[in-house]
Amino acid sequence: MSNPTGTSEKPNYKSTLCLLTKGEAEAIFPQRANLVQREPETITFWEDGKIYERLREKNQDSPRFILHDGPPYANGRIHIGTVLNKVLKDITLRSKAMAGFDVPYNPGWDCHGLPIEHKVMQEVRAEKKDIGTFELRQRCRDYALHFIDVMEEDFKRLGVLGHWDKPYRTLDPSFEGHELHLFATLVEKGMVYRNLKPVYWCPGYETALAEAEVEYMDHTSPSIYVKFPSINVEEVVGKDCGDTSKPLSVLIWTTTPWTLPANLAITFHPDFEYVVMETDTDRMVMARELAAQVAAEAGIENYTLHDAPRGSEFENKKCKHPFIDRESLLILGDHVTLEAGSGCVHTAPGHGHEDYLVGLKYGLEIYSPVDGRGRFTSQFPEFEGQEVEASNKGIIKLLDDKGLLLAEKKITHSYPHDWREK
Repeated sequence: MSNPTGTSEKPNYKSTLCLLTKGEAEAIFPQRANLVQREPETITFWEDGKIYERLREKNQDSPRFILHDGPPYANGRIHIGTVLNKVLKDITLRSKAMAGFDVPYNPGWDCHGLPIEHKVMQEVRAEKKDIGTFELRQRCRDYALHFIDVMEEDFKRLGVLGHWDKPYRTLDPSFEGHELHLFATLVEKGMVYRNLKPVYWCPGYETALAEAEVEYMDHTSPSIYVKFPSINVEEVVGKDCGDTSKPLSVLIWTTTPWTLPANLAITFHPDFEYVVMETDTDRMVMARELAAQVAAEAGIENYTLHDAPRGSEFENKKCKHPFIDRESLLILGDHVTLEAGSGCVHTAPGHGHEDYLVGLKYGLEIYSPVDGRGRFTSQFPEFEGQEVEASNKGIIKLLDDKGLLLAEKKITHSYPHDWREK
């Protein structure tokens, strides 16, 4: 390689560097990390130097970058999930500040909700005492304020930058008042309405559950196939689907018999091929690909399959509810699968998210005859006051007595639980 200077001498790269002498390096960089001493010194340096304030001042005329930070619950010491959440956000904010944005960040805490109340109730039970609503709220407030201080120090030790002198706390009257003002604005603009929607619910605590509060565990449930007698399904399947003197029904499968009182529809997949299974006594509509599985689970050895139209042809036909005097509408939905069951899905818009969505499409009532304690209401008088899970046995017997229970067994499957009731 030729020398850029045009001489034969080797280039002196060392002369291009600003190197410290050994003594200078030792004066600046200690021999040992000594983290126990150095970490608090570093935090103090950041605070005393007002690094956050200086960054804001430096970029005050630049475009703003706002991070809408979902605040942590003030219900204990930080954990690895809290650390990951906060550090990743801090990295994002610092990188934006280094890129020249004005980056305001006011830390905050969620001071309401079950996580804090749950911790306080654990303390109350340990003390073996009864407390009133006012004292419970006051203790929850004191608990939240204590852990705000604890978590703030932990976050500072992590080096998280922010306006720590002015955090927001959802329990502050000013914050609550501002929330009410914003909510009132939404109401005035007609953006707020009241309606029903199925959500995860804990009957033990009588409260709704967020997705993060739901844990899935193995649960043993009844697995049943139920016949819904036809009202006018014959108009779709025609006269060539077996002996027309035998009753025709649409077959559904469910692992939650207690939701059958809320059934308003049966959902078909518009593109699936359906058949009529003719046995010695019945004719039942089901998906072609699931017919053999149904026969095996029901112990049916002798049967004939008759071609029926695709699912789309069944739309708006009707069946009878198996034990309530009302109709069940046949509707269409892409959520129907061939993984299990009959390909005809029992649909209760008041009990499941997919049922709810397809129910809205067809204008079905969001109907649930169950109260906040998980017991049937007077809307289902035969089982009024009975806990829903405990009613499974009675509902199965009711179906059997009416001759509409094709098959029954127990299965173990993944089922949602409240994280506090594991």
